[in-house]
Amino acid sequence: MTIDLTETSTSAIASALQQARQRLGGPASGMVLTLVIVTDEAAQYDAVRAANEAAREHPCRVLVVITRRPTAGPRLDAEIRVGETSPGETMLLRMYGPTGQHADSVVAPLLLPDTPVVTWWPGIPPEDPAGNPIGMLAQRRITDAAAVDEPREALAALAASYQPGDTDLSWTRATPWRSLLAAIGIPIASEVSTGPGVTEVSFATSEGEITVTRPDGRVAQLRRPDQPERRVALHRRDTPELLAEELRRLDPDEVYAESLALLGPV
Repeated sequence: MTIDLTETSTSAIASALQQARQRLGGPASGMVLTLVIVTDEAAQYDAVRAANEAAREHPCRVLVVITRRPTAGPRLDAEIRVGETSPGETMLLRMYGPTGQHADSVVAPLLLPDTPVVTWWPGIPPEDPAGNPIGMLAQRRITDAAAVDEPREALAALAASYQPGDTDLSWTRATPWRSLLAAIGIPIASEVSTGPGVTEVSFATSEGEITVTRPDGRVAQLRRPDQPERRVALHRRDTPELLAEELRRLDPDEVYAESLALLGPV
């Protein structure tokens, strides 16, 4: 069911949502969190699709904040989707003019009561996610440094403003590599490849070189001295998988914080 509201208010949205639930047979149940997505019109389709796929594992209310025409007069339009592509509810909130400058005041009344809140910026991240008005509503804040031209600089900026509850999908993408490789305290050097993602890790040991290569983004080859070559499943995961992994844990990621500290103060 899809309900379109133009020049509306948060109370009208809440009322329309309640009526939609009644038409579908009862109150909302089983939703475990509210996911707030801050994006733009061009990127909202992919972001909503990723959220809906992740919601199959984590039923949730999805609030999509889209700011349009900042010089226009104040206006709020809403598109409510209930019982369509995923368990839970999705609301696209299109804010014009001054309304978009106070998006947190629109979002706050629509949060699920007594459940965690997660804010996700799939595009350019704010310099201070925890200090962002919408980020302040959330226990977990997800950014994606890969969305900008200089990911390392973006991560350094995120390190400078880090607060418990912050995380980044570039860290989530590295989960399979982190699971495969033991943490060792040795000097490292990095080289830029054409991808996709990490393509090779090598270790120089007294017995010879150990390498893990993944040129195709799917299967890696593990080579060790005097050992047969071994194939390791190491596929490069898409955004819904990454988002679903982050929604599994709502406590601060201390290992991420420790790693981020290497790029700047935490």
